[in-house]
Amino acid sequence: MNCRQACTSSSEFLRRGYLAAAALALAGGCAVTAPVMAETPAPTEQVIQPQLERREIKVPHIRSQDIEIGAYSGVLSVEDFGSHTVQGGRLAYHVTEDLFLEGTVGRSTVSDEQFRAILPAGIFPQQEQRLDYYNVSIGYHFLPGEVFVGARHAMGSGVYVLGGLGHVKFADIDTSAFDFGLGVRLLPWDWVSLRVEMRDHVFDTDIFGKNKTTHNFEWTFGLSAYF
Repeated sequence: MNCRQACTSSSEFLRRGYLAAAALALAGGCAVTAPVMAETPAPTEQVIQPQLERREIKVPHIRSQDIEIGAYSGVLSVEDFGSHTVQGGRLAYHVTEDLFLEGTVGRSTVSDEQFRAILPAGIFPQQEQRLDYYNVSIGYHFLPGEVFVGARHAMGSGVYVLGGLGHVKFADIDTSAFDFGLGVRLLPWDWVSLRVEMRDHVFDTDIFGKNKTTHNFEWTFGLSAYF
């Protein structure tokens, strides 16, 4: 091998080395790194478990076929004769939780004092006259609800309407009457109730010599027990 051939072989060897190095560099630059998939974190268990305490609330209700006995006191406004105190008692039978039958008796004392300044003899034979009445009514509860007292006790409540027929004895006059009204009932316990009530007692009278129909409004507060 002469010198020329040796140089040619050496140049060919170097050229192939350069090509190999270039190929390796190109391969390294074009290499694509595979994406790393993000791991989904495992759900963590709730550390604090809420402790919910259930409250047992007892709401009193009127049981059907209960007998109610009670008393009441209030004010009776007698037409033409002003307002006077009134007391009475009631006896009721609850046919259902909403429907009841009730009998009441009441008494008030009426005075004609305001007329004696004009008529010295007055309207009545005596200055004060007793007014007695009794009636039988039908009542119906509606708008039931509850009134909470504290965290564990609730009182049943309800609004009721009632109306009925009766009799009035006033200034030696006996006359038929009818009444209608509206009331609110609260039940602190299932055997006792508190009642606030308004009634209109409607009856005819001829005390002034002429017959006329009078409206006599009554506002009372009562307490009753159930048996």
